[in-house]
Amino acid sequence: MPRVIDISAPIYEGMPVYKNKPEKQPRFQVTSDFTTGSAHETRVSLDAHTGTHVDAPLHMIPGGPTLETIPVTRWLGPCRVIHLPAVEGGITQADLEPHGIRAGEFILLKTRNSDVEGFDPAFVYLAEDGARHMAETGVRGVGIDALGIERAQPGHETHRLLFEQGIVILEGLRLAGVEPKSYWLVAAPLRLVGSDAGPARALLLDLGPGESLGDPV
Repeated sequence: MPRVIDISAPIYEGMPVYKNKPEKQPRFQVTSDFTTGSAHETRVSLDAHTGTHVDAPLHMIPGGPTLETIPVTRWLGPCRVIHLPAVEGGITQADLEPHGIRAGEFILLKTRNSDVEGFDPAFVYLAEDGARHMAETGVRGVGIDALGIERAQPGHETHRLLFEQGIVILEGLRLAGVEPKSYWLVAAPLRLVGSDAGPARALLLDLGPGESLGDPV
């Protein structure tokens, strides 16, 4: 039985949100409890980009595909965590090349973001030329330990380069303490229809010697 590592951010009122915007905070409202009824029920209000989440192309491409059009199998399968502790700003092609990224890989970027509590406006992100390297290599997906995969790019070049090559994006990962190596990823988003993003429960399965889950269908 593989060891399961939860790399999802907990969702709660007052949690870290992008740029600390109050309107992005989740809200929990108890609509029934045992003093008003026979069951306890809660209504939750969430931004689609809350915590650990996936982006759909519509997020940055007008008229782009929405979340439910992405096959769920895109969020399942082998992945590799690579550690970039020395990067301070944007992750560039030069930062990625020593890791020998290959076509078909799902790469999770572990940076100093994993050691930061709360939202850091100077978070490490994937720079445009780093994204171009990923796209030209032909990776399957990219994840990062920040609430956004890019910042300070008015044209959203990182998102666009990845989306235009059909590369899926996973943001808001919690990778502190995760060893840089290969895992099996499970990160399916909520089945939201017509959305530009969706929260996901992201898990890494740490397979032991001889263990295999095969390839996603």
